[in-house]
Amino acid sequence: MVPLLLVLLLALLLFGAGFALKALWIVAVVVLAFWLLGFLMRSAGAGGRRGRWYRW
Repeated sequence: MVPLLLVLLLALLLFGAGFALKALWIVAVVVLAFWLLGFLMRSAGAGGRRGRWYRW
């Protein structure tokens, strides 16, 4: 009975890890898309120079 429970627990952990990794990939792609949009659509600053859209 214990080996069966260990196998089921391992399967549950692997399923959860796979779902979490897929969700993290989706979040990373969305953040990258917003970063690219912000980089491409930044406004022009004084003197015609394009300003930074972030505060680093």
